[in-house]
Amino acid sequence: MADIRSNFLGIQSPNPFWLASAPPTDKEINVTRAFEAGWGGVVWKTLGEDPPVVNVSGPRYATLMSQDRRVIGLNNIELITDRPLRTNLEEIWRVKRAWPDRAMIVSLMVPCTEASWKAILPLVEDTGADGIELNFGCPHGMSERGMGSAVGQVPEYIQMVTAWCKQYTKLPVIVKLTPNITDVRQPARAARAGGADAVSLINTINSVMGVDLDRMLMNPSTDGWGSHGGYCGPAVKPIAQNMVAEIARDPATAGLPISGIGGISNWRDAAEFIALGCGTVQVCTAAMVYGFKIVQDMCSGLSNFMDEKGYRNLDAMMGLAVPSVKNWNQLNLNHVEKAVINQDSCIQCGRCHVVCEDTSHQAITAMDKDGRRHFEVMEDECVGCNLCVSICPVPDTITMRALKPGEIDARTGEPVRGGYANWTTHPNNPMRAPA
Repeated sequence: MADIRSNFLGIQSPNPFWLASAPPTDKEINVTRAFEAGWGGVVWKTLGEDPPVVNVSGPRYATLMSQDRRVIGLNNIELITDRPLRTNLEEIWRVKRAWPDRAMIVSLMVPCTEASWKAILPLVEDTGADGIELNFGCPHGMSERGMGSAVGQVPEYIQMVTAWCKQYTKLPVIVKLTPNITDVRQPARAARAGGADAVSLINTINSVMGVDLDRMLMNPSTDGWGSHGGYCGPAVKPIAQNMVAEIARDPATAGLPISGIGGISNWRDAAEFIALGCGTVQVCTAAMVYGFKIVQDMCSGLSNFMDEKGYRNLDAMMGLAVPSVKNWNQLNLNHVEKAVINQDSCIQCGRCHVVCEDTSHQAITAMDKDGRRHFEVMEDECVGCNLCVSICPVPDTITMRALKPGEIDARTGEPVRGGYANWTTHPNNPMRAPA
C-alpha cells in the first residue's frame, strides 16, 4: 500500500492532512477529537498576547450555497483566540504529550515589535510543539491593529519578523501568506530571505457575503452593522492553487516547502495541491461543514489513488504538475484542438448549442435528425475553447481532439504546423523575438 506518512521540515505525521488554524483547533477537546478521528496534525488557533482579544458575541459566519444547499464558500469575522495565553499553552502541552506522533504547529500573531516576538517564542517552545506558523494573513480585525495581513502585505515586515523568529526559536518557522495582495511571489521571497523554513497559503480572502434586501443590511451583521471578513471554502481553491503554483515555479522560491491551504474538501483536492508542490495540506471549512471524520475518507482516497498510479509515497508525486504551469506567452500556438460530441451518450439537452451560439463562436449546430434533437460541432467555426466541454452535464460526452501536424484546420484553411512556437516569436507580436 502507498505510504501517506508525511515528513515536513522534519515534523512527522501519519498523513499529510492537518487542520488549519481556526475554531476547530482552539481547544484541547477539539484537537483531541480531531486526533481520535485520524488527523495527522493541527495548527493550533492563533495565539496572541494577554489580555486576550474580544470577539463579537453574535454572528461570525455566513455561507454561500449552491442551489442544492451545499456550502461553496464560508465567510468569517472571527479573530484569534479569545482565551488566555496560559490556558492555550497548557492545553498544547497536554495534547502534544498525549499524541506524540501527531504534528503540533502553533499559530502566532503579536504586535510587530521584536520584544513581543522574543517574549512569546520560548513559551511556545516549552509546550513541546513541533513548529510555529506566523499568521501574516488575517484580513480583518487584527489587521486594523497592525497585525495579520497588515504585515503580510509588506514584504519588508515579513522578512523582518521572520528573521526575529529564526533568531529566537529553534522551532521550524512557517510563514502563512495572505492572498490579499497583487503578487504573492513578493511576500514568499521575503519569507525565504528572512530565513523561513516553509510557507503556508492561502489565508482567507477579503469578502462581503451579501445583503439582506428586506432589511438592507450586510450579512452577517451585529446590532445592525457588519464588517468585511475572510472568505474560504471550495470556491477559493482555484485562487489558492494559482498562488501555490506561482511560488513553486518561481526561481527565487523554488524548493521552498509549502503547506497548501484553500478549499481542500476531499482527497482529490489534496492530491492536486501535492502535485503542485505542497508537502502537507491544511483543512478548515470541510471539517466545519462535515465534521472531523471526513479525514478518514481523505486518507483512504489518497492512498487508493496513489496505489492506482504507482506512487509509493508522497515524495513520488509531490510537484509533478509544477512544470506544466507556464505563463500565457509560453503556450504552444501551433497546437490546435476541436470539440467532438459523442452521439451515443448525448442526452440532447442542447446546453452546448445554447452557450456556444449565445456566448462563444456559433460552432455547434442544432437540428432534427430521425425525429430527435441533434447537435454537431462545425469544425470550420470551432476555436477549441472548451466551453462546451465545461458545461456539458454528461461526463466525457464532449471531448477535445488534437489535430495532427499536417492536418487541415477547417477554420483557417491552413495545415497544422508541427513543433513548438509561442507568442514571443509570433508574427503578430510587434515585439517578437527572432524565430
